[in-house]
Amino acid sequence: MPNPAARSLSRRGLLTAGGAVALGAVLAACGGKEKDGAAAAGQGPASGPWTFTDGRGKQLNLPARPKRVVAYVGAAAALWDFGVRDQIIGVYGPAKLPDGRPDPQIGEVDVNKVTIIGNAYGEFNIEKYAALRPELLVDHIFVQDQLFYVPADHKDKIFAVAPSAGVLVGRVPLPKAIENYAALAASLGADLKAAPVVEAKARFDRAAQAVRDAVKANPGVKVLAGAGMADNFYVSSPAKNSDIMYFKELGVDFVVPQKVDKDGYFEALSWENADKYHADVIMLDARTQSLQPPALASKPTWKDLPAVKNDQVIPWHPEPRFSWAGCAQNMEALANTIKSAKKVR
Repeated sequence: MPNPAARSLSRRGLLTAGGAVALGAVLAACGGKEKDGAAAAGQGPASGPWTFTDGRGKQLNLPARPKRVVAYVGAAAALWDFGVRDQIIGVYGPAKLPDGRPDPQIGEVDVNKVTIIGNAYGEFNIEKYAALRPELLVDHIFVQDQLFYVPADHKDKIFAVAPSAGVLVGRVPLPKAIENYAALAASLGADLKAAPVVEAKARFDRAAQAVRDAVKANPGVKVLAGAGMADNFYVSSPAKNSDIMYFKELGVDFVVPQKVDKDGYFEALSWENADKYHADVIMLDARTQSLQPPALASKPTWKDLPAVKNDQVIPWHPEPRFSWAGCAQNMEALANTIKSAKKVR
C-alpha cells in the first residue's frame, strides 16, 4: 500500500501449497539462466566476470562481482539476512524514524554504517548516490518491471550512474520472492549453506506448518488484509501480494475485494464504506506510512468493525523482509491469531 501520493498508489499497492520451497531448489539452480538468478544460486565466484539475470529478464554482465551496492531498504534488509553486508554502502527508502531509530523496513541493516540517500518515496539524492561510486543498484519489482522505489521522474539519470538489478517480489508466492533474493545474494558472495540461513529456512517451514495447523484447528476464520489512510481504507487482494498469496495457499480464507486498482493489488474504500467486507481478523498495514489503530480511533466506521471491537487486529507487513529469517515471525504471529480467533461476523 502506497504512501506518499495518489499517483503512486497503484504502483506501490498493498503489496504458496505444501510449505516453503526447499532451499536445495535454490542451490540446485546454480549456473541456470532463469529470471531473477540466472548467474548463480550457489555461492558465486570471488573473482572473474559477474553475470546475473534480474526480474526484468535483463542480463547484467560486469567484469567482477559488485563490491559497492546501493539498495532500496527492503532489498538491503533481505540481502543482509542472507549474509551480504560489507558490500551494502548506501540505502534509500524508509531507513530512519523521526526519532532517529531504524525504520522496521530496514530490518537488521546497521543504519549507522550505510549512507542514506533518501528517507521517503521520491527522495533520492543523485549527487550523493554518484559520490558513493556504486557498482550496482538493487530494488524490488512489484509491477510492470519497474524498480519499486526509484523515482520515475529521475530514473534515467539514476540508471546512468550504475547498473541496476530488479528482484521480482510481486505476483509470485512468498517462497519464490525469497528465492529470488537468495539467488542474488549468492551471486554476490553469500553462503546459502551457512548455519544462520539454514536455521532460518527451517523456522520458516515450521511457521508455514503452524499456519496450516491453525486453519485446520479453527476453520472458517475470515481474514482481511488492509491499510488505513487519511481518506480511504484499502483492502488488499490475495491474488497479487506475495505473502498473502502464500498464506492463501496455506489455507487462510481471505476477503477478496471486488473492484481492485488497475494493477490488481487493492480496492480503495471511502471510510463511509469501510464495512463493505466482513472479517473476523484484520491484518493491518504496519508500515510507518499507514495509520495505526490509535490514529484510526477517530474513524467511526473503523471502531465499529467487528474485528476491531473484538481486538482481532494484527500487524501486517506488505513489504516483508524477503528472506527466510524476515518472514518466519510474521507467519508465527498469523498462526497464533487464527488459532485463537473468534468468529465475529
